[in-house]
Amino acid sequence: MITSQQMRAARALLGIDQRQLAALATVSLPTIQRMEASDGQVRGVVETLVKVIRALEDAGVELIGENAPSSGAGRGVRLKESLAGRSPKRVMSMLFDQAESSGEDGNGH
Repeated sequence: MITSQQMRAARALLGIDQRQLAALATVSLPTIQRMEASDGQVRGVVETLVKVIRALEDAGVELIGENAPSSGAGRGVRLKESLAGRSPKRVMSMLFDQAESSGEDGNGH
C-alpha cells in the first residue's frame, strides 16, 4: 500500500512533521513513528493504513507505485535507477503494482 520511504517523502513535500501527519490521519503519533521506522512496505491494520494514505492524498500528495503512471501534473519525487546503475530495492505494493502483477504493460496490454 505504502512504503516507509513514501511516508517520509510525502511529509517532506508537505512540510509537516510526524505529529501533524498523525493529527491529519487521526491516528496516534507512536503509530506514525512505528510505520515510518519499518523497512520497506508499511504493515499494520488496513484501516490505519487507509487513514494515513487518505490524509496524505487529501493534503495534496499523489502516491506513485512501481511502474505506475502519474495522473497528476504537479511536482513530485520518484526513484529511478540507483547511482550504481541498478534499480532500487523492489517493494511490492498491493494498490500500485496491480498492472504489473496482472501482466499488463501499463498501457492496458
